[in-house]
Amino acid sequence: MQFEGIWTPIVTPYHADFSVNEEALAETVELLIAGGVHGIISAGTTGEYYAQDFDERVWLAERIKALIKGRVPLVVGTGALRTEDSIAYAEMARRIGADAILVATPPYSVPTGREIALHALAIDRAVDMPVMLYNYPGRMGVNMDEETLDRLGRSPNFCGIKESSGDINRLHLIARDYPHLGLLCGMDDQALEFFAWGARGWVCAGSNFAPEAHVALYQACVVEGDFTKGRAIMSAMMPLMRVLEQGGKFIQCIKHGLTMRGIDAGPPRKPLHPLNKDDKRALEEVIRTMNTAVAAITETGK
Repeated sequence: MQFEGIWTPIVTPYHADFSVNEEALAETVELLIAGGVHGIISAGTTGEYYAQDFDERVWLAERIKALIKGRVPLVVGTGALRTEDSIAYAEMARRIGADAILVATPPYSVPTGREIALHALAIDRAVDMPVMLYNYPGRMGVNMDEETLDRLGRSPNFCGIKESSGDINRLHLIARDYPHLGLLCGMDDQALEFFAWGARGWVCAGSNFAPEAHVALYQACVVEGDFTKGRAIMSAMMPLMRVLEQGGKFIQCIKHGLTMRGIDAGPPRKPLHPLNKDDKRALEEVIRTMNTAVAAITETGK
């Protein structure tokens, strides 16, 4: 499987009582597909999978699959503390007809490279599905190191990696030494660098509310090979990228951005809390400015 294009880790909209807002979920799927995204990920970090129980995650994956109606691929996240639980999520993904699974390092336990590989290989043996790896040491505590990637090379199912370390040397390492892994940007403020190093995909939470801008950058860099245009688009997007990657209120910003599009994403589940009024105003100004600038670039082609 080729993980190319814009892949959105879809939010989970909630009502005020933290129950899932099914109507808003359906509206979000339609916004994403109309905006041109190339795939949707259930149970990514942005979907708040860590704050959901097993039954909720199963229901959400099934519901998102039904809402997509085969128009774009679905990747289902398997993130969990225990390998046994990740296998159960992977088996669910296979059962509902997902196109691939997302496999991350188990959090908190801080496994070695060998242990991460054995975790991922156990999931692979259980379901035999295409896998997008997810390297996010900022939340998991450890990198998928070279030992991990070397061991995972034994199975052709490991065909993509979302690289979210923020370490530019990791980007160079994967692009140069692991060309069989489809490289996906997982650090939004480095998207231009990823595309310059041959990445053909971007897993971007901001595409929940701004799919058009994210697709425009992918189109310029990957499809058209026009990095002059790509730099102009990225320059327009950088203030938003800084807010998302450096602001410390990542999920809250994504949810408020979606609410700006007329879809009530609701609050994040605790312990997180919604943005305050000042943060909302600042985010709104950044998004409005970005949208105006990106629209002008795509209309003029410069």
